[in-house]
Amino acid sequence: MAAMNPAGIGAGRRWSMLAVICAGAFLPMTAWFSATAIAPQLTQVWGLSPAQGAWITGAVQVGFAVGALASSIAGLLDIVSLRKVIGISALIAAIANLCLLVAPSVGLLLLARFATGVALAGVYPPSLKLVSTWFRRGRGMALGALLAALTLGSAFPHLLSAFATDVSWQDVIIATSLAALAGAILILCLGSEGPYPFAKSTFDRRHIRAVLQNRPLALANLGYLGHMWELYAMWGWMLAYIRAGTPGLGIDGSRTASLLAFLVVASGGIGSILGGIVADRIGRTATAAIMMTLSGFCALTIGLAFEGPLWLLIAIAILWGMTVIGDSAQFSAMTTELSDQRYVGTALSLQLSVGIALTFVSIHLTSSVAEAFGWRWSFLILAPGPLLGVVAMVALRRMPAARLIAHGLM
Repeated sequence: MAAMNPAGIGAGRRWSMLAVICAGAFLPMTAWFSATAIAPQLTQVWGLSPAQGAWITGAVQVGFAVGALASSIAGLLDIVSLRKVIGISALIAAIANLCLLVAPSVGLLLLARFATGVALAGVYPPSLKLVSTWFRRGRGMALGALLAALTLGSAFPHLLSAFATDVSWQDVIIATSLAALAGAILILCLGSEGPYPFAKSTFDRRHIRAVLQNRPLALANLGYLGHMWELYAMWGWMLAYIRAGTPGLGIDGSRTASLLAFLVVASGGIGSILGGIVADRIGRTATAAIMMTLSGFCALTIGLAFEGPLWLLIAIAILWGMTVIGDSAQFSAMTTELSDQRYVGTALSLQLSVGIALTFVSIHLTSSVAEAFGWRWSFLILAPGPLLGVVAMVALRRMPAARLIAHGLM
């Protein structure tokens, strides 16, 4: 019977469900960057030191890494309904974000940011797995679309910064909290697993050992770590980089710099979708290697345009923005394909938690290089990451297990 055919079921609903999941993930993820967009106002209101100001964003990253690692150890995403995990986590993120309006001390302010990060660890990884239950063919493109939505969320604070004078910091918090609430309602009411569900599992700490002992998966994770070494440091410091080069670039005003940073990061949405389409045709390892080669080239050469001409800086930065994230979804797709199907959620959470943790090193190292030698060549420190990633992808492509990774499937 046609009604019993999973492919037939998925073909009718998978695109609308992809839209639901993308929106349901994007809306809560705006809470990650809500305080980043209003950091200057929060610094003034609370009298934050530079170190405390840096933790406005850092606390969310720490919370995400801790939450994702805890989820991985517990095997949460392989036991509990993905729809419920995402919906409840988005609701908690909305409440934690809203607490910024009433936090009585700096300590509790940062604790609220940490709690937001922990909650968002229950949105991003399960969204990757949920999308994968709807797409066996074209999974790379589908995950690319999800990463595109999340990339736009990453770019959003730069857009807010460009128009920060037009809104109060309280309005930003309320708006992003309502967005997270809307995401929770959307997923809980409309979200569902697709016709290709992964096998259910039970809690067993040995699952972590099984994931770590999977050598092809280890190569995929190594490539992911090289990718993450570059990604968040580039996103986090691009605005500072543009502002530092402003005299030679002829940029007038901080609003223009913020808009340019928004365009650079937002261009990753296009890169994510293109990367997914290409990966489903030529293979994930090849696509990831190409993307990291291009992004590493941009890290090496952007300093040449630090003081202009402006068109050259924009060209390199936009290419970098597209390629630095264009491979991200493919590492998640590889994880779903190389993992024991009982432990996919555990493997995704572990990959993301370690990757996010690594970003602390590259973010702080980049700023240290900039302080010591200036911003012009500070991004050179990021180039070894994609180089390592390319080596890992070439090694994985040569392994027999690479046949498990989808190639050329529509």
